[in-house]
Formats: sequence, C-alpha cells, structure tokens
Amino acid sequence: MAEINQPPQLLTWAQRSSSSDPEKNYIYLTIAAPDVPKVDLDLKPTGLTFTGHSDSKERTYHVELEFYAEIDVDNSKTHHTSRDVFFVLRKKELKEEYWPRLLKDSKKVHFLKTDFDKWVDEDEQDGAPDDAMAGMGGMGGGMPGMEGMGGMGGMGGDGGFGGIDFSKLGGGAGGMPDMGDMPDMGEGADDDDDDDDEEMPALEDDDAKAGDSKGKATEKADDASAGKSKIEEVS
Repeated sequence: MAEINQPPQLLTWAQRSSSSDPEKNYIYLTIAAPDVPKVDLDLKPTGLTFTGHSDSKERTYHVELEFYAEIDVDNSKTHHTSRDVFFVLRKKELKEEYWPRLLKDSKKVHFLKTDFDKWVDEDEQDGAPDDAMAGMGGMGGGMPGMEGMGGMGGMGGDGGFGGIDFSKLGGGAGGMPDMGDMPDMGEGADDDDDDDDEEMPALEDDDAKAGDSKGKATEKADDASAGKSKIEEVS
C-alpha cells in the first residue's frame, strides 16, 4: 500500500513590516515536522513546497503554499532542527501595512495558526525585539535544495535559551534579592543579648529564696524531732 502524504502537524507564522528598511520587512514561518532528518524544499517568490519523511512517525509530510504577495528568495533564511523548519522570509515589497494573511487564498487552513510568541501588532513593532533574526545570523540564503540542512544544530550559540541574559534576572546568588535590602540585624541583636544578661541575677535571687525555704523546712523538722525525744524522756 502506497504511503499517503499528509500536511505537517502545524504551521505557525508572524510578520514585521517596513516601508524603508528591508531588514525589518519579513515573515516568520515555522513548519512543525519532528524527526525529519532531510527535507525537500522548493522556495519561489510566490510560494513554497515542502516535503519531508519521518522514519519514527512513519509518515511523509507535504504541503504547498502560495503566499499572499511575493518574497525575496535570495534574502530569505532558514533553519532546520529535529523538531521543525524555521524560515525568515523577506517580503519583496517595502510596505508599512501588514499582509492581511499569509496565503493568497482566503480559505481557512486548519493546520495554519498565528505564532503569538512572535506576533506583535502593527503599531507596536518598533519596540519589538528581533531575537529570531539574530538567531538566524550566519545561516545564509540559498533556499532551493536545502543541501546539508539535516546537520545543523540549535539556533545560534546560546545553548537553546533564545539569547536570554540570566545575569539580569536578579542580583546575588541564583537570582536572590540583594542582601542589602534585608533589615539590619546588628545593633538590635546585641541589645537583646544584653537585656538577657541583665535579667540573669533575678534567677539567682529565686535560687536563694528556694534555699531559705528549704532551710526553714529542715529547722522545723529538727524541732519536731527534739520535741518527740523530750516527750519520751518524760514518760
């Protein structure tokens, strides 16, 4: 029985736009295709064809996309991992407005979703970080064929943490708050110790009182014994 091709598990996308800077005018596209060591890509200005076989899943993923508008193939980039294939596709036309959708056809595609981790509103994109673009640095273009994609490692040289600077997550050891913010335990603690020392003589007074009480009890017992002896002598 011939194997049936099926679309990837998930496609997600986001975008940025600019009317003056090509570096800020692009599409983020991620094709989720786990355990696909080698992919066949055909990237054109008007669309993308993706095919990849997963031995562990025993299935072949295939999808053909026709973009809403043209892209610049030579200045687009890609990155292949064991989980997915990630693209940064530069839009050909410099334009401030966002694409209204990724695909030319407005028909809903069930496996195509918005990538909310990368998405920012059109009027807020100036302040948005370009972390994904930084992670693609040095990857180069040359999409068609995708020779050698299977041997690529993780994104960038940050060990898979997305360029996070952990030193900025908090001062001190392991992100603990600065010890300078802790209340001063110096002078007050010494005062408490001094107060405890001053109260110690009161304990000695209590011991003395207890000793006097014990002595009086002993004297009474002796008197009682002496009285008994006198009674015996008289009798």
